Amino acid sequence: MSIFETIMLACFGMAWPVNIMKTVRSKTARGRSLMFQAIILVGYISGIIHKLLYSLDIVLFLYCLNFVMVGIDGALLLYYKRKEACCS
Repeated sequence: MSIFETIMLACFGMAWPVNIMKTVRSKTARGRSLMFQAIILVGYISGIIHKLLYSLDIVLFLYCLNFVMVGIDGALLLYYKRKEACCS
């Protein structure tokens, strides 16, 4: 386990709830990219696979938690994009 990896994931982990709340409050998907969310998810999946195969430690929990938060944010993004397309 690297302390720097832990700090990085903790910082990202603190940013995602803020982003989720911003999305919920604004109720819009404008200026947001589903491709960006997908790239971030692929990155977290890669980190999870690496931890499972080569370096199983507690940091795996942070990867999984961040993956879930990005997934929630992506689901909100899809929801608001569809809602905007429907009502425009």
